[in-house]
Amino acid sequence: MAEITIREAQEQVDQWIKTYGVRYFNELTNMTILTEEVGELARIMARTYGEQSFKESDKSKDLGDEMADVLWVLICLANQTGVNLTEAFTKNLEKKTDRDKERHINNTKL
Repeated sequence: MAEITIREAQEQVDQWIKTYGVRYFNELTNMTILTEEVGELARIMARTYGEQSFKESDKSKDLGDEMADVLWVLICLANQTGVNLTEAFTKNLEKKTDRDKERHINNTKL
């Protein structure tokens, strides 16, 4: 499978919604769904890397699929609120670099 850019992912999600999804859920519904999906991801992380044990119903869950669910809903929110995630990510990376370029290197706890 070919790699896609963030912009392409936003376009593919938008096309999927228009083709199969009828319409986007409203922003507040999608925000709630995002929270739910992050919770499902957290559940798998806690059982895979934390101290909790797997329940039988959790054993078939796939970490990558749960991450993709989070990404999907985040892209939906970006699309419906007019956020270009490529631009937002680039600006965010620049902000973090300017702010933290020496902070972590000088952190004796790391």
